[in-house]
Order: sequence, then structure tokens, then C-alpha cells
Amino acid sequence: MSTTSSTPPVGEEVPQAPSDEGPGGAGNVGPSDAALQPAKLVIGVLGIAVSVWLIGNLFLAFAWYPQWFFDSKLLMGALGLVVGVGGAAVLFWFLNMAIEALPRRLEHGVMPYAFLLPGFSLIGLMLLFPTVQTIHYSFANRDSTAYVDPLWANFSSLFASSAFWSAMFNNLLWIAIVPAITVALGVVVAVLADKLSSSSEKWSKSFIFMPMAISFVAASAIWLTTVYGYRPPGEPQTAALNAIWVNWFGQDPASWLDIDTARLNSILLMVILIWLQTGFAMVLLSSAIKGVPEDTLEAARIDGASEWQIFWQVIIPQIWGTIVTVFITVLILVMKVFDIVYVLTNGRNNTDVIANMFFREMFTNRDAGRATALIVVLLVAIIPILIYQVRDFRKQEAMR
Repeated sequence: MSTTSSTPPVGEEVPQAPSDEGPGGAGNVGPSDAALQPAKLVIGVLGIAVSVWLIGNLFLAFAWYPQWFFDSKLLMGALGLVVGVGGAAVLFWFLNMAIEALPRRLEHGVMPYAFLLPGFSLIGLMLLFPTVQTIHYSFANRDSTAYVDPLWANFSSLFASSAFWSAMFNNLLWIAIVPAITVALGVVVAVLADKLSSSSEKWSKSFIFMPMAISFVAASAIWLTTVYGYRPPGEPQTAALNAIWVNWFGQDPASWLDIDTARLNSILLMVILIWLQTGFAMVLLSSAIKGVPEDTLEAARIDGASEWQIFWQVIIPQIWGTIVTVFITVLILVMKVFDIVYVLTNGRNNTDVIANMFFREMFTNRDAGRATALIVVLLVAIIPILIYQVRDFRKQEAMR
């Protein structure tokens, strides 16, 4: 009686037993490989709905029923912080649960869009919807209850107003002066600070950046009391400008913010914003300068270039993208400038700007139609700058 060996002959393949593993192997098997998980999906969707409902209603309660929170802004702020951050975490947890309940192929396709959806929804709610409504209301009457006749009456009224053109001229002055000087000072300070020792550089940059931590309103108050302040003749002049003007030059004290000759008062207001933003420009430009390859600088020195030539022909071209970014960022800020003008002059003596004019039309004159028309004009003026910034950014990215 012969015995049969279980070993197959040489060269033959060993038959494999059927496997329950999926095509990805044992490590990739999961319920979502096979089919939809309805219970998990329902829990995730319900969790999302409840989270949004609770978060939304809590923030509405802050506005409509502050007595529920003992009229305490501190309590409402703390609750808003906790619920805002915690609620967002819970919302994304339920969102992830709902997506994981889908079949694997659908899960991978939906995942990016699902996690971008809350962000895009907030952008739509907080930016796009108000923009569309503002354009819509710019064709309405002062209380936004009916359209004006003709539809462009609010814009015609603005363009026929000398106050509007004065504000536009001031905005153009701010645009022409503030971004250019801010960027120039930022470059100079960044280059000079780069020549210092490590500890001296840190201290100098911290000192120059410090004004960035001050609000526009606080900065306006500081400059009014310490630099531009006015006291009648015969009294001690505690503000710097009048102290110099009276004690050094023997002149009577001047109310500097009332002098509109050559738009001096507007220029003095611009100085405050330049002081605030120079630190911002310095930080970004200093980072860009430190990113300039050292071998390009050494090559220029070997070729006999002076430090001045190296600065203009080697450093500036390599940080030009950052310069443009800083310039446009400050430019957009300047176009929306409001706080400094409102606090110091409120538009008196030819210092008005578009944003301050809007505030006055909206909250003093109660004319929502003209106010929103002003904002539409400002929006139209900003759009080309934004388009240029995006194109320049894409161009810089393509060159890397």
C-alpha cells in the first residue's frame, strides 16, 4: 500500500484557500469597504444638525437675551470662546463620523469637500451675502424700504457732492503717501537691523514692532496728547510739536489738526498710521532679506560691487515679491482707514475719507442708501488691487 505525499511536485503552484480579505490585504478590511453604515451616518448627520443649532442659538441668545447671562459681557465672552472652539471640535467630530459611514470610495471623494464646507459656508455668510446685500441696498432709499428712482440716484447724488470728491482726494493722498513711506522705512530698518548683533537686532526690532500692539484709537489718543496737542498761549505746551514751535521758534501755539493748507492736517494723521505699520513691514521684509542666498551677495562682492549696488541690484530684486505683498496689504488698509480720522478730526477741515463719510451717512444722517453707495464705490476701487495681488502671488509662486 503506497502512501500519497501532500507535497506537490516541483514546479507546481500550491493551491490557495479562498480568503475573506479584501484586495487591500488584512490591514485594510473595514465595514466601509463593503457598504454604507446607515446607523453611523444618521448619528453623524443628527450630531451635525444639533451642534449647529446649539451653537447658533447660544450666540443669538447673547444678543437677544443677555439677562440670561446676568448681563455680564465677561461671562458671554468666556462662554463664546469655550462654545465656539469646543463646538467647532464637536461639529467636525460628527462630520468625520458621517463621512466614515460612507462606502470607502465615496468617503475618499467626499472627505475634502465636507471639511471645506463649513469654512466656505462661513465665508458665504459673513462675506459674500453682506456684499450682495450692500450692492442691493445701494439702489434703495434712506431706510431701505423701496428702490430709488432712478436706480442710480444715490450714486448721482454722491458724484455731484463736493464733500465726496474731497474725501476721494484725501483717500488718494493716503494711498500715494502711506504705503510707499511705510515700505521704504520697513526696508531701511530691516537692512540696518540685519547689520546688528543678534541681541541688539532682537531688541531693536521689538521696540519698532511694539506700536503694532496698539489699537488705532489708542494710538490716535497717544499722538494727540503727546505730539499734536494744543494749549492756549501763555500756558505750558506739553505736546511735542507746539513745545518746539513755541520754545525754539518763538511762535504762538498752533492747532495743527485744523491747518488744512497743503493738507497738512491729513499728512499729520498719516504719520500715525505709518508709525503703526512700519513694524509690520519691517518684520516681513527682514525675513525676506534673511532669505536672500549668501552666495549671491558674495558673488557680487567678488565682482567689485559696492554695498549700495548690492542693495539695489541684488537684494531688492530678490525680495521684490515681499515688497509688493507688504505694499498692497498696507494699501488696502489705507483705503479703509477710519479710526484715526474719526477720533482726531471726524472729517473736519478737509480731512474726511470715504470710510468716515460712510459712518456719518449711516449713523448720523441715517441715510442707508447713500452710505451703502459709498461702500460700493470703495469696493469697486479695491477689486483691481486684489486682482493684481492674486496675479502677482501666482506669478511669484510659478517662479519658485
